[in-house]
Amino acid sequence: MWKLTGFRPATMQKVLLLPLLFLFTSLSLAQAMSREERYKLRNQVVEMFDHAYQNYMDHAYPADELMPLTCRGRVRGLEPSRGDVDDALGKFSLTLIDTLDTLVVLNKTTEFEAAVRRVLSDVRLDNDIVVSVFETNIRVLGGLLGGHSMAVMLKEGGHHMLWYQDELLHMAKDLGLRLLPAFNTSSGLPYPRVNLKHGVRGPESRTGTETDTCTACAGTMILEFAALSRFTGDPVFEVHARRALDFLWEKRQRNSNLVGTTINIHSGEWVRRDSGVGAGIDSYYEYLLKAYVLLGDDLFLHRFNIHYASIMKYISQPPLLLDVHIHKPLLPARTWMDSLLAFFPGLQVLKGDIRPAIETHEMLYQVTKKHNFLPEAFTTDFRVHWAQHPLRPEFAESTYFLYKATRDPYYLEVGRTVLDNLNRFARVPCGFAAMKDVRTGSHEDRMDSFFLAEMFKYLFLLFADTEDLFFDVEDYVFTTEAHLLPLSLSMAPRPPTRPANTTSKDELEDSNFEWTCPNTRLLFPDPAFPRNLREPIRSAVDKSCPRPIPIREPGMGRPPLRAQDFMANNPEHLELLRRMGVSLIHLKDGRVQLVQHATQAISAVAAEDGMRFMQEMMELSSQQQKEQLPPRAVQIVSHPFFGRVVLTAGPAQFGIDLSKSITGVRGFVTVAEPYSGCTELANGEFVQGRIALLQRGQCMFAEKARHIQKAKAIGGIVIDDNEGSSSDTAPLFQMAGDGRNTDDVTLPLLFLFHKEGNILLEALKEYREVEVLLSDKARDRAAIFKGNPLPGAMLESSVDPHDEEEDCSSADSHHTNPAPNPAPAVVVDQSQMSYVELGEAAPVIEEAGATGAEPGMETDSEPAEEPEADGDSSSRSVDALLADWREDLEAFQQMEKDEL
Repeated sequence: MWKLTGFRPATMQKVLLLPLLFLFTSLSLAQAMSREERYKLRNQVVEMFDHAYQNYMDHAYPADELMPLTCRGRVRGLEPSRGDVDDALGKFSLTLIDTLDTLVVLNKTTEFEAAVRRVLSDVRLDNDIVVSVFETNIRVLGGLLGGHSMAVMLKEGGHHMLWYQDELLHMAKDLGLRLLPAFNTSSGLPYPRVNLKHGVRGPESRTGTETDTCTACAGTMILEFAALSRFTGDPVFEVHARRALDFLWEKRQRNSNLVGTTINIHSGEWVRRDSGVGAGIDSYYEYLLKAYVLLGDDLFLHRFNIHYASIMKYISQPPLLLDVHIHKPLLPARTWMDSLLAFFPGLQVLKGDIRPAIETHEMLYQVTKKHNFLPEAFTTDFRVHWAQHPLRPEFAESTYFLYKATRDPYYLEVGRTVLDNLNRFARVPCGFAAMKDVRTGSHEDRMDSFFLAEMFKYLFLLFADTEDLFFDVEDYVFTTEAHLLPLSLSMAPRPPTRPANTTSKDELEDSNFEWTCPNTRLLFPDPAFPRNLREPIRSAVDKSCPRPIPIREPGMGRPPLRAQDFMANNPEHLELLRRMGVSLIHLKDGRVQLVQHATQAISAVAAEDGMRFMQEMMELSSQQQKEQLPPRAVQIVSHPFFGRVVLTAGPAQFGIDLSKSITGVRGFVTVAEPYSGCTELANGEFVQGRIALLQRGQCMFAEKARHIQKAKAIGGIVIDDNEGSSSDTAPLFQMAGDGRNTDDVTLPLLFLFHKEGNILLEALKEYREVEVLLSDKARDRAAIFKGNPLPGAMLESSVDPHDEEEDCSSADSHHTNPAPNPAPAVVVDQSQMSYVELGEAAPVIEEAGATGAEPGMETDSEPAEEPEADGDSSSRSVDALLADWREDLEAFQQMEKDEL
């Protein structure tokens, strides 16, 4: 957090120790807010906190989080899975722990004491559950340490918590020890997940197979772990956190001095080489600077300054902050920004670089006023890219820090806007609900713990006076979750550390080290200067995305069709495309081509909507191609194949994730009736307990899955109806959902192209009983038959000498596509025509609620045909197909070895 004077211990060197000069207190042109008005807003913050906290305690506790629309607690395993979001939940009353020090900041000492007693009596940390190391560290470990800091402070005051004997600290150490197994890697970077009871990599842990983690996930441990070491005197925690930071520093790109977003925790190779200050990297930079503030180690400041110089050189394009490639930092990586970067102006205040902080914050404020909240992502012309808003606090955080640095009452008005929007649009009877879509105002049934931990803390401090607090907040540093750690920890014994490899300070201009405390060079003698910085940005946002809604032609509908909502089998959507001058063409290879002729739109407004739709679709397609799932395997294990035949299959983005299954799903195959699987199965009794074969077409993939699941099938294989298609020549096909929640689908569904599917159908015709194994990769025979004598002597002569290596090849080919989809082709010529080809298999972006021209968007209306092979292939025996099978197996093995 911002420290006005005595920024850090007296050991500090190379940094100007100038006090922050509140130049704007008397000089600002903005009208000062009266004391009474600030008190009114402060009390409003307390009332809103009470509404959220009390509803959590009444309706959700001891669950981890409150579901404010249904007024009940969110218990992991009892509610439909939300994917990685649920990794923050560990059945440890997350919201209560995350809120402990907020209660003290808001002067609720009685409630704090009661909450601490509840945590000590009710919370268990030894649950057999897999949690995110990053989230558990910042929310739970940070919450326990912040609560401990507040309890000690109150006890020393002599009026509260007199019974306290470091119980929260003991719980924090217990949790820290449970997180330590995640650091058992050759690099020192932690695994992204850990089992609280069993650690990682053991047979009972159900984790430890991951190979990648985000930079922020590995680099946001030092504050909590160092504080735990210095509170307890056990250096092991700080040592591990420092080692992780050292490794990330060594792996930075040496020319640009930037870090990527995702890194391999074993090899140290960058998996995603895009670099920014938002999601995936944000708190890594934050913790470098704050570790220097909290611990008094110049090394952290040195590293931060080197990174910061590169951020300002390559990423900062005031007021924008745009991701770049670490190896080509002058090349933008994307044309949109995510809302997590809203913390960065606050970090720039701590750094002392006020001008760009004002500029970026003003841009964020104008986007907020336009949409009521910051969308999860928005484009460089300030339009919505991802429409959700989970009540994130980062914008309020930066508003608080800018007010502390400038005392400009303008930021009090910004805080008032945040309060008003929360009450107007997010408040519900049982708390505050996240926004599902900022454009429509629809809600999502979630109230994350960080809302209570951070939002109300920053807003209260924004409007409060010093005398409103029990303690001097300047004696503490805020963690990324806004938990309070005392600066006095810098004087505690530090663990012995080995000399770290550092870049010579000569590589940086000396002036960089002056930018640590705000000083008169970086503040402004002209009181109109902040306003002059803000005005052009306000105008730019208004002009890029004008507030008035344009008048539309009758029949166009409002709002216009957006790419993330588009469904290729929706007649209404096709009609809207026609009105916008956009036509849809189904290509033979399964892709969908969109073509726009602006002159064929029914009006100029419709043509403009069409151009925007095409641009959104291209951005959506480009983003989806970066998020491809890895291929899967269909392995024929029955006589006479015995695991020798492996068919490359496409995954589904719903149902069982085979990459998380040790054994896969094994069973005999049966053709579904009807073959399309689009209605209730007529042969359900034969499908029960088997893997159903289905034909692509006529309905959504999720609908097929639901029908075979109702018939009690254990899995499904969808076979392409495009004759001649093959995994040899076509991009990996991925099946998406139907735009609705698909958590009800609990079986695996795989996709085979026509060639591979025909192999399976021919085997079924010849042998009648065919057993297959559905898995994330081909398994060796020993694994399939579990040590039994290997059958199939007739095929022993065809053993591939690499078979024994197959199961040991890199298992994590998740992050790249083995056959990259062609880039969307776009042409805009003088005839005002544009087109985009979208791989039908491009995955849906779940965060955006997209259901667009993706897999599963079936529009063909031709009647389904029963699985009769064509004349050429039906005459081919299994022996004649064996060469093809071996070729497929070799290709699959090579694909795994190359980690495609």
